[in-house]
Amino acid sequence: MNAPIVRLFGVIVVLFALLIVFTSRWTVFQASSLQNNPLNVRTLIDELQVKRGRILASDGTVLAKSVAAPDHTWTRTYPTGPLFAHAVGYSIAAKGEAAGLEESAATYVRGLNTGLSSIFGQLNPRPVGDDVYTTLDPAAQRAAQQALAGEDGSVVAIDPSTGAVKVMYANPTYNDNSSNPGQGCGAKDCLVNRVTEGQYAPGSTFKIVTATAAIDSGMYTENSVINGNSPITVSGVPLNNDGDQSWGPQTLTTAMTYSINTIFAQVAQNVGRATMTKYMKRFGFYSKPPLDYPSGQIGISQPWSSTTGKPFPPGSPDEDIGRIGIGEGGLLVTPLQMAMVASAVADNGTLMKPHMISRVVNPDGVTVSTVNSSVESQVMKPSTAQAVTRMMEKVVEEGTGITVQIPGITIAGKTGTPQIPTATEPNRTQPAFVAFAPAQHPKVAIAVMIDQSNGGYGATVAAPVAKAVLRVLLSEGS
Repeated sequence: MNAPIVRLFGVIVVLFALLIVFTSRWTVFQASSLQNNPLNVRTLIDELQVKRGRILASDGTVLAKSVAAPDHTWTRTYPTGPLFAHAVGYSIAAKGEAAGLEESAATYVRGLNTGLSSIFGQLNPRPVGDDVYTTLDPAAQRAAQQALAGEDGSVVAIDPSTGAVKVMYANPTYNDNSSNPGQGCGAKDCLVNRVTEGQYAPGSTFKIVTATAAIDSGMYTENSVINGNSPITVSGVPLNNDGDQSWGPQTLTTAMTYSINTIFAQVAQNVGRATMTKYMKRFGFYSKPPLDYPSGQIGISQPWSSTTGKPFPPGSPDEDIGRIGIGEGGLLVTPLQMAMVASAVADNGTLMKPHMISRVVNPDGVTVSTVNSSVESQVMKPSTAQAVTRMMEKVVEEGTGITVQIPGITIAGKTGTPQIPTATEPNRTQPAFVAFAPAQHPKVAIAVMIDQSNGGYGATVAAPVAKAVLRVLLSEGS
C-alpha cells in the first residue's frame, strides 16, 4: 500500500470517527437537553403523542391523567379541578407550559427518552409515562378548602417525622382544566401558590423561632423572668403590647402564652443578631425550602428593607432584630416555611426535608422509585424542642390559642395577628396560626395564614381553619 492511499485511509477513519462523535452527541449524551429545548418543535410534537403518567393522592385518588385526543395525541385532565390546582399544577403540551408537580415531576410522568432509547426510539415511538403517587390527603385538603370558606389564604400541613406534605391548599385557586388557567382571576393572581410563594408577615408565630434561639443558645430557659412593661423603646421607636398592657416581670412561658411583645423583643435583642440569624438559617430562612416543586414557584422567607425595597442580607446591621423577634421588622415568610418551623419543634428539633412525591410506579405496576425521608437540618437540641413544646401547649391550654382545642388531643400552637393597616382600613390584620399535634407524639404540623381581615385575630380567624384540618388528619391517623 503506497503512502497516498495510507493518508486517504487515515482521513476516512478520522471523518468516520467525527461522524460517530457528533451523532452520539445528539442521540446519546445530549439527547435530554435537546428534547427539553423549548425551541425544538419536534419535542412539542412528540409531547402531544406521549400518554403521560397519572398523578395520584395518597389514597389513590387520581389528580391528573391523560385522555385521548385527535390524531393519536393526548391531552391532560384534572378530575379534582381547583381543589388540588396549586399542588398538581397543569401541563399544556401544545403551548409548552407547565406548573406545579406537572413541571417538577415531568421526568417521571412524561416517560422521557434516555440517550440510548432515542437511538431505538422507533421501537416505542409513543412512550407511556410513569404514575406518580403523592403524599397529599384528599379529605384534609377538602377540609382546608371548606374551612377557608372563600377567604384568601393558605393552609399547609406536614408529617413532622417524615416531611410528607399532607395538605397544600391556597385560595384563590384556579381551574387547571382550562386551556388558559389564569383566565377569570380578575385583579388577583390566582396562579400564585400562596403556600410556597405567598409573602406574609408572620407576627407572633415567629416567637417560636425567637424562643428556640433563646433557649438553645443557653441564654434563657422557659422559666427565665423578663419585664413585660409597655411601651419600651426598640431601635429608637416605641413598641407596645396588645392594648398597651404592662405585664411586669413574667416568665418566658407566660410571655409565649399571652404573646407579650415587649418581652420577646428584649429577648431577641439580648440573644443578638448573629445568633438569631444562625437559628433562622437552621429553620430554613434565607433560602428556598427543598421541596420537590418547581424552584421558580418557591419563595424565600427573610426580612425586607422598607427603604430599599430589597431583602436584607443575613445578619445585616440595618435589621431591627427586636421587631424581627416578634415577627415584624419587615420580615416576610411563606406558610410552608412556618409549617417547617412547627415541624422542627415537633420532631424533637430535627427538620425533615419536605416532599410531596412518595413513589413512582411504571406502566407495568412496578415501583421504580421511592422517596425516602431525609433530614434537612438539626435545628435545636431535643431538650430545647421539649421546652418550646411545653410553652406552645400553654398557648392552647390557657392563652391566645384556646380556640383550637380539640377534646382528648393536646395541641401545641402559636397565634399571630400582624397589623397591616391602610388609610381606608386602619384595623386590617393578617391572621396566622401554626401548630402541631398531638403535642407529645406529633403526627401533623400545620400553618394557616389569611391574606387579610378587618380586625380579626389569629385565634379567631386562622386557628379555626387549622382546627378543621387537624380534626381530619388526626382522626385518620387514630
